[in-house]
Amino acid sequence: MTVDDLPAGSELCRAARWNQLDRDWRQFLTLSPRGCRVAMRGDRVIGTVTTIDYEDRFRWVGMVLVDPRERRRGIGTRLLREAIEMPRGQAAIRLDATPAGREVYLKLGFVDEYGLSRMEARVSERIAGEEVGNARRMTEADLSAICEADATVFGADRRAMLRWMWEGAPEFAWVMPGERGVAGYCFGRRGFNFDHLGPIIAADARMARRLATACLRERVGAPFILDAFRHDQGWLQWLAEMAFREQRPFIRMFLGEHRHPGQPERQFAMLGPEFG
Repeated sequence: MTVDDLPAGSELCRAARWNQLDRDWRQFLTLSPRGCRVAMRGDRVIGTVTTIDYEDRFRWVGMVLVDPRERRRGIGTRLLREAIEMPRGQAAIRLDATPAGREVYLKLGFVDEYGLSRMEARVSERIAGEEVGNARRMTEADLSAICEADATVFGADRRAMLRWMWEGAPEFAWVMPGERGVAGYCFGRRGFNFDHLGPIIAADARMARRLATACLRERVGAPFILDAFRHDQGWLQWLAEMAFREQRPFIRMFLGEHRHPGQPERQFAMLGPEFG
């Protein structure tokens, strides 16, 4: 994949009704200039796959997209194999699968890790009455401490990604100070169909709710999505009370020796299935 292919990638997103913008595509190439692939028919891009190597710990695979006119010809599987077989030093490969995609990944040796839910809503007026505690807007000066804490929770250093998130939508970025520094934080980004809240990292569901409230209470009526972890029923119940409904499920999967799972219990929303 090259910069010249990015408009075609965006066209495939629109055909699939996916949410990514040109800025997202550019980030894939910035982080992994040799790790993204396109499938071609003549001079036309008919499929894509992206990869991001998070240190030497795991490779993240995303954006497996195929032109609707070219589906059921094995193109998506071929692209996925390209992503898996590229020279790599990582012990594991990770991705978030839809239920339909999961069947393909199982055949390639992937194993289920846990479930996630894509949640969608127009921000409800109810959120105006929710508490935010001591959540405050994130500043650039917070990023160093946040990135250090995030490496433990996520399982690898993704400071370049988090800085990119903050630079793209600082209005969605909030932090919860704690006695020992950063106790929790959230980021967000703009999208074509919805704005996207995540990741949300917190000590517990109460803190996660306060961070989400801090971001969303100024955006009543706006369409938002977040990709929720399912480990806390109180968190899922609160999202339902705030009018979020499941758009579709994801299954987090891995291939290989997965030694760096991070701390899923502190993750309440992920950055996105394309980024991890």
